[in-house]
Amino acid sequence: MQSNRTPSGTDKFEETVIALILGAMTVITFANVVARAQHWNILWALEATVFLFAWLVLLGASYGVKHTFHIGVDIFVKMLPVGIRKVVTLIAVGVCLLFSLLMLKGSIDYWWAFASKRAFLEVNDIPMPGFLQFLAVWLNDGELYEKIPRFIPYSVLPISMALLTLRFFQAGLRIFRGEQELLIESHEAEAIIEEHAATEGHDNAR
Repeated sequence: MQSNRTPSGTDKFEETVIALILGAMTVITFANVVARAQHWNILWALEATVFLFAWLVLLGASYGVKHTFHIGVDIFVKMLPVGIRKVVTLIAVGVCLLFSLLMLKGSIDYWWAFASKRAFLEVNDIPMPGFLQFLAVWLNDGELYEKIPRFIPYSVLPISMALLTLRFFQAGLRIFRGEQELLIESHEAEAIIEEHAATEGHDNAR
């Protein structure tokens, strides 16, 4: 059970970025297919789509928590009394929060290294847009980048982990308030019961 909630700023941010990423991946891939048909190639297309796909997956993880899209096994949880089920689910939320906080800490440490002492490291193929060259002045001692620096695509790591932590916290609040029952979407218990009932009905019909 979930309440109808007005989309927040982070909701709109996730949905907009995911839509833009999907659109960009489609356009780049299509453009590269057309280019290859004309016997030439967009050299940076593959690397760009790989980074965009990574962004899509990582941002999609928090989006899935928000909408309970993640699948799981709920047959055992469904067998528990309502009160105990709520406690067990809140414990699961706590474990997920601990995991996401550890991932957030690790992702910040990993990204910060590329945004500070390793800011000179570039990706392999994607050219650096001219309007972003001010970053070279700030972070690369004024030496212009030929390719985009790695800290730009890697920034999805702390962003996505921060959103994932926020979504788990919000889910825990909804579960605590009784606005949501589980973290997952899967309904194995109902499926098994329906399958069993259908089998019995079929046997009785014979």
